[in-house]
Amino acid sequence: MKIETIKKILTSNTGIGATLVRVPVGFILTAHGAQKLFGWFGGYGLEGTGQWMASVGFEPGFLMALLAGCAEFFGGIALFLGLLTRPAAVFTAFTMLVAITVHLGNGLFISGNGYEFALSLLAITTALNFLGGGELSVDQYIVKKLN
Repeated sequence: MKIETIKKILTSNTGIGATLVRVPVGFILTAHGAQKLFGWFGGYGLEGTGQWMASVGFEPGFLMALLAGCAEFFGGIALFLGLLTRPAAVFTAFTMLVAITVHLGNGLFISGNGYEFALSLLAITTALNFLGGGELSVDQYIVKKLN
């Protein structure tokens, strides 16, 4: 891959704004991924999450839990750090799009197990795909070193 392509993927001219959104969303996604992968923070781990995913039609459940958990956990860490922000945002946005399908029949509001939380994360991660990591990100550090 050419250096110019790498710079284009990593460069962000959004100042501090993207950072202020990216850091808490990265933290939230990392925590949700940890619930799925490791059972931390009251989660069910891969086995329990896999059984639930299979029960709502995502087969094989264990593999789907692994994929969703990895996208959230590792994508969340990448967003938190601002490391490969755009690729991480794409993976996490897709994961949130799939999450919306699970809750769609329950309506919008989270109080009724609706999709508003996943929709909010989808909107933010989609925006981060266009914004990049912001001024305070590992991406920007790498771009400065490449220049």
